[in-house]
Amino acid sequence: MPINLPNLITIARILMVPITVWLIVTNAFVLAFAVFLIAGVSDAVDGFIAKRFGLTTELGAYLDPLADKLLLVAIYLSLGFLEHLPAWLVITVASRDILIVGGMLLAWLIGRPIEVHPLWISKINTTLQITLAGVVLGILAFNPQIEFVVMWGSVIVGVSTVASGAAYLRQWLTHMANANGGDRNDVAAKSKSD
Repeated sequence: MPINLPNLITIARILMVPITVWLIVTNAFVLAFAVFLIAGVSDAVDGFIAKRFGLTTELGAYLDPLADKLLLVAIYLSLGFLEHLPAWLVITVASRDILIVGGMLLAWLIGRPIEVHPLWISKINTTLQITLAGVVLGILAFNPQIEFVVMWGSVIVGVSTVASGAAYLRQWLTHMANANGGDRNDVAAKSKSD
């Protein structure tokens, strides 16, 4: 399967993850904020190119959400480690993604693969997570005194993350209860979750 331009952009976004973590933990917040913005723009660009020029691929369907999640979780873990985000929020965000991936792997291993489509609550949750990450990095980069935004943003993101995780858990339980255990090839085990 050839790697096209949108996939290369997505891979570049994955390579930005360790750079972003390094910039955060070394307190280079202006550069970390800049890389965060570049990653966001690259996400929009690769999606546009893929759809506009018919370059969507199965590889891209896996890589794009993986790149988004790796970057977001890495930023949350780094900011949590430096105590710029509350530990409970970092644990909630990381746990939701671990549970989704773990549930999909378990379903696949027992012969009941599940195709997870992004739910509306998950799209809202991802938007809120990205917004909070950007706001916190912006505060750290440019030092405005708006800590209350981080506090309330953390609460809102925490609630939406729990709601999103619960929705995926409900979907998974319904699938597992109704699955007939057929051939693994009957259903694609492809995740496009946000």
